[in-house]
Amino acid sequence: MKKTCAFILSAVLTMPAFATTDTNTVATETVAQDTETTLQDTVAQVENDVSDAYVKNSNPDIKFPRGLQLGVGLSATSGLEGFIGYNNKKFDSFWWKRLGIRFDFASTKPVKSVIDSMVDKYMDDGIDIGDNLTITDGKIESHHMAALVDFYPFGDTWLFGGWRLTGGYMFGKMDVDAMLTGSDDRLSQYAGKQFEIWGTKYQYTGGDVHGTASADWDIKGPYAGTGFDIGLFSGFKLFMDMGVVFTNKAAELSMDVPGSGAGLEYWDTTTNSWEPVNTPALENTLNENIEKTLADAQKELNKYKFFPIVKMGFMYRF
Repeated sequence: MKKTCAFILSAVLTMPAFATTDTNTVATETVAQDTETTLQDTVAQVENDVSDAYVKNSNPDIKFPRGLQLGVGLSATSGLEGFIGYNNKKFDSFWWKRLGIRFDFASTKPVKSVIDSMVDKYMDDGIDIGDNLTITDGKIESHHMAALVDFYPFGDTWLFGGWRLTGGYMFGKMDVDAMLTGSDDRLSQYAGKQFEIWGTKYQYTGGDVHGTASADWDIKGPYAGTGFDIGLFSGFKLFMDMGVVFTNKAAELSMDVPGSGAGLEYWDTTTNSWEPVNTPALENTLNENIEKTLADAQKELNKYKFFPIVKMGFMYRF
């Protein structure tokens, strides 16, 4: 009996120790499994994030790169204006957010009828240019292309952020043709329209005037100017540009005055009467008078070797 009691007591004292050891082992294994699961989940999440980033970069949500801009407007000297460019004011860089580029192009052909009507309205009864000469009709044809760099001093600052300084290079051409007429109160009793070339008065029989003057201007040189764009709504903006092209030469003048074959007459101061320009000598005198007039006018015009640009319109920035 004593041996039986001793065995039972020994079993009771020993079993809790084995039970405690088994419990600690199970707990340790559980923690290890949980840690492994957490690491696997973390790795899987990182792999998913990397995959999502790759897909996002490979398939951007926006169709155009932010900052692409398109514009169209009107210019008093070059007609219909258009440009395409880039300017991203969301850049973190101090300089990149202030810089932009534009490729500018213009032509009077799409709005030729509008320009002609404006010129006619402006001239009305004619523009007196001296020496009893009047421009009664005028036509303007112009076109140009330009590569421009914009600098926005204030970046994306509200209100002031739209102001820019612009520089670049422009090339093109502008042609101005004008019909010349003239009148002199002292000769008002005669039916024809008179005009004067280097002190000599001329007219065409029947009152029809054939004299024309032209100015051809090669627009080629550096451009400097300023301008602004003001936000309206949903990316639409109002823009304006003002500047000049520093050309290497001024406009070249020419004049066409048909002679004897067109019925041209000149005022003979010795006889106080109109005489036909019908001899080589009189034709030469006419041509000399034209050359002197052009040389005198060209001398003044050569002082102005810059071509003005003023334009405004609407633009959209994506």
